Amino acid sequence: MDLHHIREDYSKQELSESQCSDSPFEQFERWLDEAVKAEANEPTAMNVATVGADGRPSARMVLLKEVNRNGFVFFSNYSSRKGQALAAHPFAALTFFWPELERQVRVEGRVEQLPAHESDAYFDSRPYASRVGAWASEQSTVISGKAVLLARAAAIGAKHPLKVPRPPHWGGYIILPESIEFWQGRPSRLHDRIRYRSENGAWIKERLAP
Repeated sequence: MDLHHIREDYSKQELSESQCSDSPFEQFERWLDEAVKAEANEPTAMNVATVGADGRPSARMVLLKEVNRNGFVFFSNYSSRKGQALAAHPFAALTFFWPELERQVRVEGRVEQLPAHESDAYFDSRPYASRVGAWASEQSTVISGKAVLLARAAAIGAKHPLKVPRPPHWGGYIILPESIEFWQGRPSRLHDRIRYRSENGAWIKERLAP
């Protein structure tokens, strides 16, 4: 298959510094709202890139569960590959891509675990089967087959038929951004890139060459 000539010429919208909010969080919420209204496929899906103790990068898709004035929140198994990577190097890069709007957002920053009470509150809001699954899956470990997973889930369900407590190895992370970049596709690969960079407690807004 020849991939050299597969390309799109983006032209739906443009992005200027004056169009962007003074706050990158307000700008992100605006774009996320527009992605939802445009019925983008999985608008909260984001690529989370980490670096393990061995210095090798890895990436996976995770769902954003909250954005606030501090950062971007997602939940996971602390013992998973991403959890081990974040324990070794507490920094991550996020990428959102909304092809329906020809837009991308990149976030880079330090990562912290959420306080236990916040993880508890979100865990309690999850569907029962998802709470059982958090106990049943030793995420990223090798298992002999699907039957092992189903047996664990059945055992957890029998032990906790009504209320499932949050596992100690499961909870939330928040990415505290140091930079947030908004990318709008433009014709001839002359894309618009506006980056917010944190400096001395303030956000500096600047245009990047495509």
